[in-house]
Amino acid sequence: MHIILHQPEIPANTGNIGRTCVATGTGLHLIEPLGFRLGEKDIRRAGMDYWEHLDVTRYMNFEEFLSLHPGAKIWMATTKARQTYTEVSYSPDDFIMFGKESAGIPEEILVAHEADCIRIPMLPRIRSLNLSNSVAIVLYEALRQQGFAQMQTEGELHRLHWKNNR
Repeated sequence: MHIILHQPEIPANTGNIGRTCVATGTGLHLIEPLGFRLGEKDIRRAGMDYWEHLDVTRYMNFEEFLSLHPGAKIWMATTKARQTYTEVSYSPDDFIMFGKESAGIPEEILVAHEADCIRIPMLPRIRSLNLSNSVAIVLYEALRQQGFAQMQTEGELHRLHWKNNR
């Protein structure tokens, strides 16, 4: 899977998304301009020690991304979509694109890809969810549909012995 952030503005969100990408083996694609420098400590703090393990690629603009990934299946997350993120079928090589925090994906891109737009349901009075939360919600649905391939799905619970102090 791949996550695209189109002109992200808040370094902490990008750092959190980077950490999610590392935890899931997902590539992160950043389309400029960015609202921050990638070396900012906010990103490193949010991404913690995972940032160096992140598969991240930067692009000057959306056209450069398209030229380097011809024929890529791109799902576009937007509050303007008619279908929800659970109504589509994701493939392992799909890209899921999210727009900048203040404005989302530009209207002209959405219009050109209307059939590939998806939304996260929410109450009508809410403008949008936090970007890093939105990425996690949609990405984990896509991974669930693929059976969480190559991911650890079971943990080991160690029994704790408590003294009865009653």
